[in-house]
This record gives sequence, structure tokens and C-alpha cells, in this order.
Amino acid sequence: MNEHNIDLRTATAEQPLKIIAAQSGAVQTFTLDRPNALNALDDEMCRTLASAIPRVARNPDVYIVALLSNHPRAFCAGGDVRALSAAAKRDIETAKTYLRTEYSLNWLLECFSKPTVSFVNGLCMGSGVGLTAYNTHRIAGEGFKWAMPETKIGLFPDVGVGRVLAKLPWPIGIYLGLTGRTIGRADAQWLGLVTHCISSTHFSGILDKLKDAEPVDPMLDGLHELQQPGDLQKDKGHIIEHFSEPTLEGILRSLTNAEVKGSEWARQTLADLGKCSPLSMEITVRHIQSALAFDIRQTLIEDYRLAVRCLEGHDFHEGVRALLIDKDGNPAWKPKRYDASMAIVVDEYFAPLPDGELELPTRSEMQAARV
Repeated sequence: MNEHNIDLRTATAEQPLKIIAAQSGAVQTFTLDRPNALNALDDEMCRTLASAIPRVARNPDVYIVALLSNHPRAFCAGGDVRALSAAAKRDIETAKTYLRTEYSLNWLLECFSKPTVSFVNGLCMGSGVGLTAYNTHRIAGEGFKWAMPETKIGLFPDVGVGRVLAKLPWPIGIYLGLTGRTIGRADAQWLGLVTHCISSTHFSGILDKLKDAEPVDPMLDGLHELQQPGDLQKDKGHIIEHFSEPTLEGILRSLTNAEVKGSEWARQTLADLGKCSPLSMEITVRHIQSALAFDIRQTLIEDYRLAVRCLEGHDFHEGVRALLIDKDGNPAWKPKRYDASMAIVVDEYFAPLPDGELELPTRSEMQAARV
């Protein structure tokens, strides 16, 4: 077999492919096709992409890579956290392997040498953000919805996105990471989370032109649709006022004081934060702050450290139970409310792992491997 061919296993009625790979002319496409799970990214899908991408990098016939979805309402609704929680309960070493595979894939995408364009016209959350954040071109269709809602399931914004949030105009990244708020394409384009806003009716035409190696930048620039300011932009003053506080304790205190004075925005924001794991929120604030001084590789290494500790803890499994398994919407967080003494516990989450950290090649080593 030619090394450039993408060798995915044969689909069966019992086990259909979850990612469909195809090369047509100068474009290599990877289409997420797990509709019953809103394309939730699992270990098999991560391994499929991680195996294929280096071969695409070395294929001289491929000019550009496209990431697509076969689901009309979702690009990728996140990682398969139900499977991750179940694996951790059975054998945490297996679950840690899942984490290493996904975070290594994120780093591979960041270091990938060819243009990559993601076509997103639906939910793009969690691991889906990790698939698209490092693409050179990120197209948002009219149905685009972006969020990092990990604090609602006892996790934190991982897959390297802590660094992405840290680079946003401060403190909007802290706000988005804590609340898990969903934003549309106007706000995403304003923040640089997407590069172009283009109607999904143009997606197939763009792909056809990419097959002929038509230069991508002028084509997308010509189709880009100007956006009116989104809801997030309108809330910028509130966000700066309250989320510029350097600690979670300060943020909550600022919001509480504003609520007492009659601020409806502060009241609603506190209600939203009240649904999140207090432990996850404390981890999130510290992680995004530390990512200010990190690159993506360093962020992913810290992601792994924190995620392993979450797998060993309580809130992640409880969040998955309450929101995705029993769906009672009533997680019993530990601790139930934020307390300043939580800082000592969170210190342990950031401590080096006794069994070894995530090992990722340097960028120069990736380049030498012709990724």
C-alpha cells in the first residue's frame, strides 16, 4: 500500500466508521460521522486522526486538509466523557491513555505543516474546539455555536484551550472558561476563534475549488460575511468589571455585591456559576492564568496533569452522572460551595504527577519528523 493512502478499517453494519477519510484532488477530507452521539470524539476517532495526519503531511498531492461533519446540527459536541468516566472507574491507566492520545492529537494539529480548514455549522464544544482551534482556517456557518462547558461536568477547559482563552482580550477567556457560555459566530469572529463567517450553502462549493488547489485565503475572504456585534460584545463592560478580579473568590464577591445592588446580569451570572463545580472553577481560573506564560505544548502538559487528578477525584464522575447518565441535573459537588480553604486542595492538582507527566515532542522535533 502506498504510504500516503489513509487506511481506515472497513465499516460494518455493527461498527460503522466514525471518521470518513477521502482524498479528492488536492484536498484531503476527514468527516466526523457519529450522529447518535453528536460526533462526540472518542479514543478510536482520536487514534484514526493521529495515524492519518502524518501521512497526509508527507503526501505531495495534498494541498489542504478539511475537517467536516455529516451532522446538520453539530460539528462535535465534545469528548466522549461518559466513556472516559467509565474507563477510569474500571482501570484508570486505560483512561490516562485516552487522555494522552487526545492531547497528543491536539499538539499534532498545532504542529501540522499544511493549511487546514474546518467547516463548522453547529455545536462545537470541548474536544470539538480542540479539533478546530489549531486549524489555519476556521469557517463558521450560520448555525455555529461554540462553548467550553467543562466546569458543568467537574472538569476544566482542556485540549490546550486554556492557552486560547488566555490569549483573548482579558478577562473574557476567564469568563468563558468559568461559565461555559455558548457564543455565536459574530462573537467568535470578534475574538478570533473563527477566521471567517460564511453561509453553509457555500461549503460544498469551497470544497470543489479546493480540490483544484485554488488558493484558500482570497476565496474565503471573498465569501466572508460581516457580522453585527454579538451578545458577548454587549456584555463586555460587565465581564471586565467582575472577572478582572485575580481570584475566584474576588470574582464571586464582586458579582454578589453587584447583585445586592440590583444587577440582573450579576444575578444571572451567579445562577449560572452555581451550576458549576466549585473545584473545577478554582482549577479553571488558575489554569488559564498559568497559560498566559505557556505555549500550547506546555498547556497540554498541564492539561494532562489536571485531568488525571480529575479522573482520580469525585466531581468529574458526579458531573457526568448528573448531566449525561441519570440526567437529573443535580450534581452533588464536593465541596458543595466555594470556600477559601479549597486553595490547598487545588494546589495538589497542579503538583507534578508521581507516575510521570505527558511527554510531547518539541515543535522542532515535530518539524524534523515532517508532520
